[in-house]
Amino acid sequence: MLSSIFNGLFDNTAATSIDITRFLLCMAVSLIIGLLLAGVYMYRSRATKSFLVTLSMLPVTVCVVILMVNGNIGAGVAVAGTFSLVRFRSVPGTAREIGMLFLAMGAGLICGMGYLGFALLFAVIMCLIFLGLDGLDMGISKRNACYKTLRITIPEDLDYTGIFDDIFEKYTMKRELTQVKSTNMGSMFRLTYDIMLKEPAKEKEMLDAIRCRNGNLEITVSYQDNMVTEL
Repeated sequence: MLSSIFNGLFDNTAATSIDITRFLLCMAVSLIIGLLLAGVYMYRSRATKSFLVTLSMLPVTVCVVILMVNGNIGAGVAVAGTFSLVRFRSVPGTAREIGMLFLAMGAGLICGMGYLGFALLFAVIMCLIFLGLDGLDMGISKRNACYKTLRITIPEDLDYTGIFDDIFEKYTMKRELTQVKSTNMGSMFRLTYDIMLKEPAKEKEMLDAIRCRNGNLEITVSYQDNMVTEL
């Protein structure tokens, strides 16, 4: 009985036509899997409504494509693969979003081949793996805390070339001047650095040293923006 759940719907079908009952059953299971993936992703991650709707419908779309090519898996994968390009032609996705899209396409492909039991099992296992791995920190948060964007305001008569090198040498492992911008009607400069701190606990000590050097003008520190946009 248990093994029959994982049999393919089309294993014993010689005809190339697909009856409406099996067609609707494949679509229903694909939609359930899509909703499951969307729910799991929404539970642990921030997402837009459009992405969740796309994630829910993608397995159904891929499933129907595979069904319509009548078992020609090579043609089906080639056609279904074009759907993934829609995401890459718009806003660049994070690694997590791209992974979920491929997971949804894989589940839809399995449904399209008629293996509904395996498709559900695949989706459940991958969701559990996603939740388990997403809950692991793996030391990433501690390491990311070292990467900061530092913005320093200095008066126009202060030569910023190498003015903070000794401070950076003491408190940072890496630093890069990424932007110099004039502000306050040209009477000041705002310097933007990407830095990697040696010890995040000494961040205030570093800022105090910089304040003594820049005349106690504005200084801001933030997490580096590219930490959330790059893979």
